Amino acid sequence: MSATISPAVMQTPGTSQRGEPAWEVALLFPAQGEWTESAYLALDTNRLIELSDGCLEFLPMPTLFHQLIVDFVHTLLKTYVAAHAFGLVLFAPLPVRLWPGKFREPDIVYVRRERIPNLHGQPQGADLAMEVVSAGTENRLRDLEIKRAEYAAAGISEYWIVDPQEQRITVLTLDGQTYRVHGEFVPGMQATSVLLPGFSVDVEAVFAAAKVIDGDPSEA
Repeated sequence: MSATISPAVMQTPGTSQRGEPAWEVALLFPAQGEWTESAYLALDTNRLIELSDGCLEFLPMPTLFHQLIVDFVHTLLKTYVAAHAFGLVLFAPLPVRLWPGKFREPDIVYVRRERIPNLHGQPQGADLAMEVVSAGTENRLRDLEIKRAEYAAAGISEYWIVDPQEQRITVLTLDGQTYRVHGEFVPGMQATSVLLPGFSVDVEAVFAAAKVIDGDPSEA
């Protein structure tokens, strides 16, 4: 049960009491809307956090189910790129700079080497991004709509949405400044790439990878 804090305590700096959160610590950080790229990148935490228009956005902690899918698809893509393409396949946590003041954390990202001017920094955009959709209305809105618009605006050539709830992989390819649907792939089909010719993923195998331990496929 959270502690009850009187208005007087809340209004007086430096007066958090034993058993209460140390509210004053928040004063050491920028207010929402005032976060800079340097302050964001200096954060030392194991939480997945994105930067959007000066505000921090906190992502859900990944579940085992989610990570099994990410690991399976990441391995397939990394193997393909190692044999056929000149670039890197990486996974979160890794902030990707979409444009000034906007960093996102794709679950999986493919970047050509020229997007990584400094191995001690962050990729400048990406060529392909993948998100495994987590359960919950807010998470679905973020991956299905918000990131779809942002990744297109950032010029990311291809966006894969892996949706355990719907048992579907949607592959979007950039057409001008927006995405068009290359395909909506379900179990029994191979999800294919436009950007990476010959790369395909068995949809049924993707979701089966998360069933090592019995569970509800909607709980990503």
